[in-house]
Amino acid sequence: MIKQIWPGFVLVGCAGVDTINMDSLTYREISAGDYTIVSWGRLTNSTEPVYIYIEGDGHAFNASGRPTSDPTPRGTTMREIALRDHGSNVVYLARPCQFVLSDKCSVTDWTSGRFSSQIIESMSIAVKDIAQNRPIVLIGYSGGALVSGLIIHKHPELNVRKWVTIAGVLNHADWTEYFGDRPLSHSLNLGALPRVPQVHYVGENDKIVPLELSTKWIDGALLYIVPGASHDDFGGFSVFGDE
Repeated sequence: MIKQIWPGFVLVGCAGVDTINMDSLTYREISAGDYTIVSWGRLTNSTEPVYIYIEGDGHAFNASGRPTSDPTPRGTTMREIALRDHGSNVVYLARPCQFVLSDKCSVTDWTSGRFSSQIIESMSIAVKDIAQNRPIVLIGYSGGALVSGLIIHKHPELNVRKWVTIAGVLNHADWTEYFGDRPLSHSLNLGALPRVPQVHYVGENDKIVPLELSTKWIDGALLYIVPGASHDDFGGFSVFGDE
C-alpha cells in the first residue's frame, strides 16, 4: 500500500558534514565480535521499547567511484532523525568501521561485504547489547534498512515490535543491477520481508533508492512517499511516535 505522507510535512535545512551536536545522547563503543561499533544513546526506561536507528553505508566510495579508506558518514541524515526522537530509549547505531576502524576492518566490510554474515552478526550483537530484553523498534536508513531486516530474519528471538525503513535498500542484487554496478558478492540478501509490523518511507526525489525499486520491494507493506525529500535530505522528518 502506497501513501503520500501526512499533510503539513515541512522540509528544513540539513546540517553540514560533522556539524551536528550529539551531546544530548551518551557516546558508547560496543565490542561486537570482530568490530567495535559506535553508538550514541539515551536509555532511561527498562520496560519501554528502545528505538534503534541504524546508519546507512556511509562514505563507502569517493566521487570517482573508488572505495574509501574510512566509511564514516559525511552526511548527518540519520543522526538528525535520531535526535528528533525525544523518547526515553533512543540509540543511534553506526555500522562496523564507521567512526572507529577496528583492527579487523577491511575495505570489503563497506563495499562488497557490507551485508556479510560477520557484519550482520556483529550488528546483531550490538542490538542485543543495547536492548537488554526490552522490546525493540528497528529503524534502518539506506543500507541500514537491509542490515536491520537481516538482523530480524537471522534472530527471530529478538522482540522486534516494529521495523521502519527510510530510503531503504531492501534487495542489493536488484539495486546494483538497476544502476549497472558490481554485485555485492560477499553479502547476504533479504528474500521475503520479515514478518513483523513494518512501515517504509521513501523520498519523492530519491535518486539513490528510486521509488520504482521501493515499490517493487515492499510486497504489499505500507510505504509512505515523503514529498520533496531526496536520499540524503529528509529535513524535519521524524518517525518518533509512529506506532
